[in-house]
Amino acid sequence: MPNIREIAKRAGVSVTTVSRVMNHHPYVKEEKRERVLRAMKELKYTRNIQAVHLAKGYSNMIGIVLPTIDHAYFSGLVTGIAEKAQACGMHFALFQTGYDPLKEKEALMSLKEQRVDGLIFCSNALSDQEILKWQEFGPIIFCHPTPHHECSSVSIAHDQAFKEGLEHLAACGHQRIAIALARIEGTNSQTRLQVYQEMMRSLGQDIDEEWIVEGKLTLFDGKQLFTEWQEMKNRPTALLITNDDVSAGFLLEAQRHHIKVGESPAILGFQNEQLSEALGISSIEIPIKRMGQEAFDLFHLSLKGEAPEKRVLPFRLIERTTTVLKNNR
Repeated sequence: MPNIREIAKRAGVSVTTVSRVMNHHPYVKEEKRERVLRAMKELKYTRNIQAVHLAKGYSNMIGIVLPTIDHAYFSGLVTGIAEKAQACGMHFALFQTGYDPLKEKEALMSLKEQRVDGLIFCSNALSDQEILKWQEFGPIIFCHPTPHHECSSVSIAHDQAFKEGLEHLAACGHQRIAIALARIEGTNSQTRLQVYQEMMRSLGQDIDEEWIVEGKLTLFDGKQLFTEWQEMKNRPTALLITNDDVSAGFLLEAQRHHIKVGESPAILGFQNEQLSEALGISSIEIPIKRMGQEAFDLFHLSLKGEAPEKRVLPFRLIERTTTVLKNNR
């Protein structure tokens, strides 16, 4: 590949002039600019973007760390981040980890090696504290609440949302309530579990261990959850499910067994995806795409040296046919 000196020689200008043309400097005579561009074309010059980024001290790339792209919640976050990144002329790299801590560390190494300018963690297996040890190499943004003041995060108030969901099921006349979580060790799941335990105590209801179900993330998991519900000795009359794909799977399997979902069992989902609207599933709506957009905004502000922010977005409970209020029975 020709270098800048060869281009300068072919165009009959200085190396400085070539550099100015390459960097779109306004103070170059048009005649010289045309000579440089013509020389670059004749020599078939291709700009080495990696070298440019190295010289400027940034990669123009943001890393998105997520367990899987094949899920509405995470793909929604990526959509929001990508829209904002593209509007700013930035590229993004996906690090699909499957909740493998070693793969999350690979993403962190890419930050240290300046292959990305920052990372947005959509969800993580490593502790927030462990991840933040790498923050000296660039901004790190979380898509869940974190108590650490030195970083930015965007989320909903998961404790309030879960409490409102449980209160809704209680208002529907239910006391034997089960919950279905994705990763029980996750930050959001731990918050939800604590709220659940407090709510059940306030109802004077002992918690059956079978009522706390984990590892539920997909439509198939929802069908499996229905089977598990049928086999429970002390069967709950309502389920709060933290994923609408799982809710849909439960509902479809119940219908296959000619069991009407609404009064008992009642189900309340999370996220309010199109599928839940189509099937009439009551759900707590999370502004997922907006969360991704806000996460990118926080990253961009961090690059500018702005102070960390904790942004909390609104949620709302949408009642449909899978929950029936007590006074409507």
